[in-house]
Amino acid sequence: MDEGRHSHIETREDARDPDVPEAAGRAKSYVFAAAVVVALALGAFGSQVPDGIMVLGAVPFAFVLFVLVLLGVALFHGHTLQVALGGALVITIYTAVFAPGFAWPTEQAHPGLWGHLLHEGEHTLLNLGGLLLGFSLLAKFFEHSGVPDNLSRLLPRRPLLGAFTLLAVVWVISSFLDNIAAAMIGGVMARSAFREKVTVGYVAALVAASNAGGAWSVLGDTTTTMMWLDGVSPLAVLRAMVASAVALAICGLFGAVQQTRVQAIDPPTGETKPIDRVQVMIVVLILAGAIVANFLFTGPWAGFFAGGPWYGVWAAILVGSLLRRPTWGELPGAAKGALFLLSLVWCASLMPVRALPPASWSTAFGLGFVSAVFDNIPLTKLALEQSGYDWGIVAFSVGFGGSMIWFGSSAGVAISKDFPEARHTWRYLKEGWPVVLAYVVAFFTMLLALGWWPQPKRDESAPGVPAAQARDAATERASLHARGVAADANGPAQRRWR
Repeated sequence: MDEGRHSHIETREDARDPDVPEAAGRAKSYVFAAAVVVALALGAFGSQVPDGIMVLGAVPFAFVLFVLVLLGVALFHGHTLQVALGGALVITIYTAVFAPGFAWPTEQAHPGLWGHLLHEGEHTLLNLGGLLLGFSLLAKFFEHSGVPDNLSRLLPRRPLLGAFTLLAVVWVISSFLDNIAAAMIGGVMARSAFREKVTVGYVAALVAASNAGGAWSVLGDTTTTMMWLDGVSPLAVLRAMVASAVALAICGLFGAVQQTRVQAIDPPTGETKPIDRVQVMIVVLILAGAIVANFLFTGPWAGFFAGGPWYGVWAAILVGSLLRRPTWGELPGAAKGALFLLSLVWCASLMPVRALPPASWSTAFGLGFVSAVFDNIPLTKLALEQSGYDWGIVAFSVGFGGSMIWFGSSAGVAISKDFPEARHTWRYLKEGWPVVLAYVVAFFTMLLALGWWPQPKRDESAPGVPAAQARDAATERASLHARGVAADANGPAQRRWR
């Protein structure tokens, strides 16, 4: 075993700050201090506009501040929560003082920064935080049910095949469950199958498998659910399965090789552990609560029920607690991870991103890298408002792209609570490099195999579609038809990429 190249994560006690040489720690501090000085100099010589301060001609200073936050997270992985909270405070103060003309989202009930906090708190922060905390308890119910040990016994005994099969199971689970839950269930199975010795590279593969599995299903990810509810056909999203399967193959192969070098699959032996059917029932109840509440939250019955999917999860947990006591001791650690992610989501919501470049395959490709550091929910919303995209490609880009960095997706943040060394950004990038390769190869494989096909979100002749939208679409079809581009008689023009 080459433990020098691919060291493993042994226990949750490793959540303590890693031993970092004093000289290296000072060097990181100097680098960050220099970056702060450069940022302040840029801000001092920037130009004031209603949206804030512009530097280097047309770069919002808010982006510079956010880059500083991400740099701090990467450098000081032992203090990520403090860095994220401090960055959120600085960016909030900057927005309040220097951006009086910030273009707040039109759907806010109240104008200004306070209205934005209320809107984000209700629609994003509360939901995401509640789900992260709830699914941490779900993972413990699942672990104590005895199912992971028994599933591990069913995995192939051949090292590479067994490690790959576990990732494939997570990929499938994520297609009909929330990808956060799928990642955490996969983490529980991995700890059992690999005797607690799980590499950072394999953790990255677990995150990638859960995000890839959710990218091609309207039930597997928040972004794809948003598309479905906005009128995108589930069949259009299903096209992402091509890219998702390629991504699974690449991440699964490299992840299995990395993991096997440190610890080959070693399922439990001896007497079979009995399955606690009550614990299993509680797991099913929690997942059902999430699905039902998500439908009520975004469906035609939204209103009184529009509190968010989190309340369905917690209602099920409270009901289940009557039968089995939850592991409440998990909540403090989960709360730290959730607060970290929510701080980054809040920072991203204050970025002056109000438009995307023209819809094209290159724009969709770039969205994947952007979603690794920005919240993919507002990115998806911008794409839906802009329209004109191939929704299968967009679903893969925004869904899988966050796997490139551990804090780029909710699944990554959630699972890193149980595998704390995955929070070392440079180490995650070093051992998780196959995720970036998988994204690039899978994206262009899908593009070459299926082409770039912009699909309508709904039939433009359907009732309720604004007349202006129909006229614009008709004009677009006529213009493209005149240039010899194939057009669909009932929808926006469709064009193959060449």
